[in-house]
Amino acid sequence: MTIDDLVGKNVIEESIKKIYEKDKEINSVLRIEKVEGNKDGDYFGIPFLVKDNILVEGTKTTNGSKILENYNSPYTATAVERLLKAGFTVVGKTNMDEFAMGNTNEHSAFGAVRNPKDLARVPGGSSGGSAAAVAAGYVPFSLGSDTGGSVRQPAAFCGVVGFKPSYGMISRYGLTAFSSSLDQIGVFANNVKDVRTVTEIMKGKDPKDSTTLEHDKDLVKDVDIDLSKTKICIPKVVYHENADNNVIKQFERAINFLRSKGAIVDVKDIPELEYSVAIYYIIAPAEASSNLSRYDGVKYGLRNDALGLNRMYKSTREVGFGMEVKRRIMMGTFNLSSLYYDQYYSKASKVRKLLSDKIKEVLNDYNLIMTPTSPVLPPKIGEKLKPLDYYLMDIFTIPANLNGSPAISIPFGDVQGLPFGIQFIGRYMKDEELLTIADNFFKETSRELKNYV
Repeated sequence: MTIDDLVGKNVIEESIKKIYEKDKEINSVLRIEKVEGNKDGDYFGIPFLVKDNILVEGTKTTNGSKILENYNSPYTATAVERLLKAGFTVVGKTNMDEFAMGNTNEHSAFGAVRNPKDLARVPGGSSGGSAAAVAAGYVPFSLGSDTGGSVRQPAAFCGVVGFKPSYGMISRYGLTAFSSSLDQIGVFANNVKDVRTVTEIMKGKDPKDSTTLEHDKDLVKDVDIDLSKTKICIPKVVYHENADNNVIKQFERAINFLRSKGAIVDVKDIPELEYSVAIYYIIAPAEASSNLSRYDGVKYGLRNDALGLNRMYKSTREVGFGMEVKRRIMMGTFNLSSLYYDQYYSKASKVRKLLSDKIKEVLNDYNLIMTPTSPVLPPKIGEKLKPLDYYLMDIFTIPANLNGSPAISIPFGDVQGLPFGIQFIGRYMKDEELLTIADNFFKETSRELKNYV
């Protein structure tokens, strides 16, 4: 059932009832907070959920952190405002890794989120709550944020569609800043058609966000391309030693499926991609260190009183921030220090430009780059992962954030009973092309997947 099928039906109370009945074990929704949409809008009566780092006036915005546990949103994010104007109704805020820093949604001050497909496993992060809520059937779509794969990876782990648009397509006004040059609001849904509908409503220039751009193509309408006309590049980094063998086998089935439809699929060495994780974990923590400096116990949020200003700062941050946030602030502060700025942050920024130029060059010859969304299957909750293995879970998703390209994760069957996702990375500000191809792929696989798995 798509959003269009729900037009004219008021299913808001039904949605809230499902959350009350099912979410005690999943823990994907932090709070039910109803903000009603425009009653004259085309989509009145249709509910959605919002990740708890996106401001909605009339709700709290905690960022999954104790330091903002009682913070009331003073205004509404532009993306949400446009959805409310179209008639959609917010029914609550979703759980998340604290300040969007994490891959498993275990780093929340309000408890881990469980994967609806297997309650013993993580839903992915940092937007795991939004992904799990759609997978559990609470709402037809939800909003998340994507800084290094935080929409696409949980979408793959939960078996739903997750889309990160081109950087600048959707306003970031009202999205809590983690890494400002990488952050983007994204969409979860059960199908690509709904992703297209929601993104079309949210997109466009916003005077409150100078990074936004106009986009005159209708994302709901197909452009003139189908799978038989599609040229796809597979980077050799897909066959990285950290990739699970079962993931690679399923990925090969997806390649065979596309070739059976007439698509041209080439494997190409893109050595610059090997550096994407290293670049990300220099740039993102550095920007986070700067953005999170505002949480000091003075202006808003938690204050843990102590004798003297410096002690109050330290005490507030010690109590208010979780371990992963502290780790990334420390990494970022180190990278920005006068002794190491040139050695790390400056160099990473230059390599980022080289990587972006290479991706653009590849996409001049191909319609999209294709990878598994994640190199691994969803780990079990509490499973001990080495920090490097943990960070490498984003190896395929990070490049799209580093160069601002649109990217989408689409379900492609199961592996060992767990959801598996394919990622398409498209050309910058050519979201309509990527979404057309993704929609065709989604529809074809929905009909014929059983022959390829």
